[in-house]
Amino acid sequence: MSLARTDYPNIDERLYSTVLENGLRVLVVPRPGFLKKYAFFAANYGGAARAFRLDGRRVETPEGVAHFLEHKLFDMPWGSALTALSAAGAQPNAYTSDFITAYHFECTEGFAENLGTLLEFVSTPYFTAESVAKERGIIGEEIGMAENEPNHALYYGLMRSLYERSPVRSSVVGTAESIARITPEVLTDCHRAFYAPSNMLLAVVGDVEPESVAEAARRALPAERAPVPEPDYGEIEPLSPFERRFSREMDVSAPQFMIGAKLPPGGGGDALLRKQLAAALALRALAGSSSPLYTSMYSEGLVRSLWNEADWGPCAAYAVIGGESREPERALERFCEAASAVAREGFEPAAFERCRRAEYGMRLRALGSAPALADTLARGSFAGCDALRAFALLPELAMEDCAAFVREYLRPERLALAVIQPLPRKD
Repeated sequence: MSLARTDYPNIDERLYSTVLENGLRVLVVPRPGFLKKYAFFAANYGGAARAFRLDGRRVETPEGVAHFLEHKLFDMPWGSALTALSAAGAQPNAYTSDFITAYHFECTEGFAENLGTLLEFVSTPYFTAESVAKERGIIGEEIGMAENEPNHALYYGLMRSLYERSPVRSSVVGTAESIARITPEVLTDCHRAFYAPSNMLLAVVGDVEPESVAEAARRALPAERAPVPEPDYGEIEPLSPFERRFSREMDVSAPQFMIGAKLPPGGGGDALLRKQLAAALALRALAGSSSPLYTSMYSEGLVRSLWNEADWGPCAAYAVIGGESREPERALERFCEAASAVAREGFEPAAFERCRRAEYGMRLRALGSAPALADTLARGSFAGCDALRAFALLPELAMEDCAAFVREYLRPERLALAVIQPLPRKD
């Protein structure tokens, strides 16, 4: 079985890819001589896809189904796939986000056996009433812990401030009430809809033969190409935030904050990559660790840390600046002042070029991490773009495009602030 080869000479990388007859996308990055091999098997399905259309009908499911399904798929009629992978020398894990559910492992030996196990258990629904009831208790405890975790509360406080109705407002783990409605039948229906090979992707990084990986997937998975479900995320919301402020008191030593702004979701190809790069570079230049904003706020003791990120999905996209500050409202004011200055005057060219080089270097270093590379390739493929094209596009990105991003999306009226305050001191 032959795979198409794409070369990226500027980063000395090559990618082999194919789409099997059943619709499965296979991506392989060979790393000759590397001891570790990494496999990443993902469904284009996450916690936000609570409603979907398939075969002409609309289906609604409880919050938390995608995450519940991730937990239960490790159970097989013959035992635990997690135990089997560990016994064979692999380090397995899985995660569920708003838009992706992924199962992965890393190993130095027994790759073919472990890959077979991965493909088998992810594609085999096995749900009993007893095991689902038991898992409901386990996930219920996870929900309780998450609700009392400050970072979790802060993030979803921001999402609920930005969005009025979007499913990204809700935690992927669900609620105690929603998981009570998850049954073996619900799990089976969602697995049948979203875990068809035509809605999935296999990415492998390591010292492997691309043809062998594709052939293993062809043998292990159903041969027919199933229809792909259409998630119903609801209407795209306007860019203005639903609410401007969120605040909660929790057991933290100092106030934690997130400033957020909505971005236009969706898109694909190089156009999406350019939007993502413009956002990343604008945020780095505006509020990164070497920015004048961070330097001045840190020297004044206004912030102890500052980070930023932008994330894109089919129904929601947003930019976030977060950190720790004794005065979050003042930190927001300073951010708005810096953003307004960039909107008027643009970025300082020399500083901007330093940020461009730093962004390029960070992305280049990330290629050395097989998990990060596989995850990046999968997210890009599901979004309809070649993520490794970023290395060709980043040097071409115009400084004005990044200033325009700040001018358009980081206006004061487009920002929401979420804060976790320390509990009142007991005298």
